[in-house]
Amino acid sequence: MIDQPISRFSIANLADLPDDLREYVEAIADKTGFIPNVFVALAHRPDELRGFIQMHDALMMRESGLTKADREMIVVATSAVNDCLYCVVAHGAILRIRRKDPLIADQVATNYHKAPLTDRERAMLDFAVKVATDSASITEDDLARMRHERFSEDDIWDIGAVTALFAYSNRMANLASMMPNEEFYTMGRFS
Repeated sequence: MIDQPISRFSIANLADLPDDLREYVEAIADKTGFIPNVFVALAHRPDELRGFIQMHDALMMRESGLTKADREMIVVATSAVNDCLYCVVAHGAILRIRRKDPLIADQVATNYHKAPLTDRERAMLDFAVKVATDSASITEDDLARMRHERFSEDDIWDIGAVTALFAYSNRMANLASMMPNEEFYTMGRFS
């Protein structure tokens, strides 16, 4: 692989992070075996990283009417329409693991309309992509379709909130030209 910098901006040294952020990143590294580049790139501004982590965990880690795989699928589909290499690759790896399907992330990122999804999942991604690309045009008809697919009001909010958080993440990753860790490319692909 071509050696590219993690970010266009200076990156943080783990030892220099405030204790709470260093402990959070170390816990992730203990679990995954590596430090995802997003943490050292966004730690360029520790207070902003702290805010991102809080919002990320509030949306992505809590119990919800959406599965963790659903939320990762939203991230992959909307990051693809936002041309975010980092998030498609990193969250594609997480999606493959959560869904236990080595093909799903590539299918969702390339053209989720052709991916082997349920009608409910397709409706979820249609709505998420609309939030990502044309949120001003969302109507009551869009919400009615979501309710028809048995999404609760909280589920609909979560779809929008996950999409919105990753719109921020996608734009920051693109601004920084953030590169995914090589480890992400093979995660969840092989047994």
